[in-house]
Amino acid sequence: MGVRKHLQRVHLKGWQRLSFPKWPIDTTVDILLEKLLALSIRSAQMKSIPFIWFWPEGANACSIMTHDVETEKGVAFSSSLMAIDREFGIPASFQIVPEERYHVSQEYLDSIRQRGFEVNIQDLNHDGHLFKDHKIFEKRVARINEYATQFNAAGFRSAVLYRNQAWYDLLEFAYDMSVPNVAHLDPQRGGCCTVMPYFVGKILELPVTMTQDYSLFYILKDYSLALWKQQVEVILQKHGLINVIVHPDYLDGNRATKVYKELLSFLAELRRNQNVWVTLPGEVNRWWRERNKMELVCQNGCWQVEGPGSERARVAFASLEGDRLTYTIQQRSETDNSGGRGTYPKRQECYPRNEI
Repeated sequence: MGVRKHLQRVHLKGWQRLSFPKWPIDTTVDILLEKLLALSIRSAQMKSIPFIWFWPEGANACSIMTHDVETEKGVAFSSSLMAIDREFGIPASFQIVPEERYHVSQEYLDSIRQRGFEVNIQDLNHDGHLFKDHKIFEKRVARINEYATQFNAAGFRSAVLYRNQAWYDLLEFAYDMSVPNVAHLDPQRGGCCTVMPYFVGKILELPVTMTQDYSLFYILKDYSLALWKQQVEVILQKHGLINVIVHPDYLDGNRATKVYKELLSFLAELRRNQNVWVTLPGEVNRWWRERNKMELVCQNGCWQVEGPGSERARVAFASLEGDRLTYTIQQRSETDNSGGRGTYPKRQECYPRNEI
């Protein structure tokens, strides 16, 4: 670990001077979309624009916990980590390396699922060469896809967050979690600059929006929640996705475990007090795909969400207060008997476009 950390610090030297993406979290894409929405409201002379809210049941934001298991040590600690997660009521996914790093038994996979957690695939052998060239990728991705079927895994993450989204059409997964929001502390720099899920062809990308535990503890030498809380504050402002990576391999000391428990307590508090939807990556994938197929229609003078899963959907309105874009979420009528179609109270009547 000592040599690895030294080489990483040499490679990362000067990262603080990088101006883009913005550290510690970048919302450039989200800001651009907000500006386009505001421009649409002004140009159409509308009071507001209705849309299907980002998260089910009107949740303010979403949070997922993900565990990348890199070594045999991580496998051995997985059971203890699941116990810690369950103590705080935080579900999580475990990303498993299928070859070379450790033996993956059916018993191990079953132990994860039987406790309410999720199994995903992490790379092939975690050597960092998956995206080295297209021929290597083609050869390896065939085996990766076989493991997806064998492990019954719908999600993927590459080793060390290496990525080339132009090649994702060969991946046979529902969703990917390999793209960081801002990658100043990763070997491959860059970032997607959004805190929202987005589609890359048929694959849903769930961006990594929080600094990894390894980078926090071993690169920044920070054993506190300060940075994570700073990132969460921005994500909540954008009603986005909190996507955390914590490795069971590195929770081997009292300090790291203590900080992790503090993080879980903080996430549980967000769920209680700020209406954050704390769930599994697979559930986010299911919701986002359902939402993508839903339709917002004006029927009998009322806005209505139609499509599978619409019983969980909420109509929201985007409006301008001066130059600031604001959202209002309409709650479902207590007397709703729409049969799951997602209708809303009469006071939310729909009007001609210039009167909305």
